[in-house]
Amino acid sequence: MSYKTELRDGMMIDWDVPITMDDGLVVRADVYRPPREGKYPVIMSYGPYAKGLAFQDIYKTAWDRMAEEHPDVTAGSTNRYQAWEVVDPEKWVSEGYVCVRVDSRGCGRSPGYIDLWSPREAKDFYNCIEWGAVQPWSNGRIGLNGISYYAMNQWQVACLQPPHLAAICVWEGAADFYRDVSHHGGILTTFLANWYDMQIIPVQHGLGRRGYRSRVTGEFVSGPETLSDEELGANRSNYGEEVLSHPLDDDYWKSRTPDWSKVKVPLFSAANWGGQGLHPRGNFEGFVHAASKQKWLEVHGVEHWTHFYTDYGRLLQKRFFDYFLKGIDTGWSKQARVLLQVRHVDRFVERHENEWPLARTQWTKFYLHPSDLTLSREPGKGTGSLSYDGLGDGLTFLSPPLKEEMEITGPSAAKLFVSSSTTDADLFLVLRVFGPDMKEVVFQGALDPHTPIAQGWLRASHRKIDPKLSTEYRPYHTHDEKQPLKPGEVYELDVEIWPTCIVIPPGYRIGLSVRGKDYVYPGGGGGRLSYMKNEFTGCGPFLHNESRDRPPEIFGGKVTLHFKPDRPSYVLLPIIPPK
Repeated sequence: MSYKTELRDGMMIDWDVPITMDDGLVVRADVYRPPREGKYPVIMSYGPYAKGLAFQDIYKTAWDRMAEEHPDVTAGSTNRYQAWEVVDPEKWVSEGYVCVRVDSRGCGRSPGYIDLWSPREAKDFYNCIEWGAVQPWSNGRIGLNGISYYAMNQWQVACLQPPHLAAICVWEGAADFYRDVSHHGGILTTFLANWYDMQIIPVQHGLGRRGYRSRVTGEFVSGPETLSDEELGANRSNYGEEVLSHPLDDDYWKSRTPDWSKVKVPLFSAANWGGQGLHPRGNFEGFVHAASKQKWLEVHGVEHWTHFYTDYGRLLQKRFFDYFLKGIDTGWSKQARVLLQVRHVDRFVERHENEWPLARTQWTKFYLHPSDLTLSREPGKGTGSLSYDGLGDGLTFLSPPLKEEMEITGPSAAKLFVSSSTTDADLFLVLRVFGPDMKEVVFQGALDPHTPIAQGWLRASHRKIDPKLSTEYRPYHTHDEKQPLKPGEVYELDVEIWPTCIVIPPGYRIGLSVRGKDYVYPGGGGGRLSYMKNEFTGCGPFLHNESRDRPPEIFGGKVTLHFKPDRPSYVLLPIIPPK
């Protein structure tokens, strides 16, 4: 199978290189390599977003914001080869790397049936890694790098342990496809269905002339042939319906979720404090539980895509890969195991740590008091109850103004005693901070500009805990069976709240909201991105508004929180004392 090679912008580029899979299907890759002959380490990505589609086309709003606010991203590159969530080859080839971008089965220039994050895809990725290792331009060491999809499937392929996989950089990559991505606390998020419609179907292989053209080659990014709607439909899963049809953590989800005991490759996991609803949980879980003996964690802020491309992120990645793929002593062996950009209300401050969660954490209970809706370190002495609409705004408990600065860094959890007038209830927990003027402190999150401090979710019928995998600060729900409630009966619920970081100044307050629906930022909307369906109102695209998953007759009853001295309700927070 022939392919075209040309010298452009200081790189030898092989367009549409065929890679034959074990079942005979051929996927296509673009290979960017140094012009001098030699054997170089390889940075590879495999995914569905169409290797020939310019970042600036379908993701224009994200690109424009990043280019304007972070000029180091565009400096030193023509930016002709920038693509969504993968490395800029101009900045890597010039440093002695080969960059390989593979269109995954059924997407871009690769034919086949789209079955996202499936075992079939993981096997394809394995085949691509081993193919790359024996090419004449390769030194046999393959590194994986990329954001989101291009990070998530790194966990999967690492479990297969390709012999030539030398290192992985998982930048904002979810891992548990049930808990991180599709069902938060057992509650379906509509994100996957909307994302599939907006970002996958528009680049499906076979769109041909109805799809995008490459700015660089002029070729159609979704293949040379143009298929009918019927043919396209037959070549892809109905992903939104597929997700809806698997409400428990069954074999469908387990086949996509990594076995941490098999992830042994050197690992650099990069999370985003503001990624509530998708990625950060997987990055923390992967760092903690992967069997890799050489593993590092980095946590940053601002938008989902930004720091992967800034000098800050790119140079971190390069030091990591230079060490493991080139054998250069970059000082990485002395790199702090945990690098945190500690979040303050007005800035980030870099700090090095040795472990996660931090060993010096003071796990502190803040008790919920029903009489005055307060949070206090002192448990309540009286009994009481508070009710709210099961699909409503719920209740917010506030601490007194802090007398001194307080840092919260790590995972949190809440223990609540709950009854419902129906057979189920969905709990949406929001950890919040309010200024002296009672205006809420929110941040530019991975996507939403008004992201709260942290969130947690739990469907009451999914309350079953796995005691072996749970800790007090990170309850682990099995999600393997539904346990309906008896109306009016009180149940003990442990709710996981995703990891976060915030240094709270004196005079500010901590808040915990217990809601019956998604958080809404009280200060107004946050605009939208060109590739998302909904306007952002505080949760970005990670909404839980599918009526088939949350029928009002079941989830729209009265939910009651119960308080007694012998069963106190509280939120457990990770308070970090100064070093």
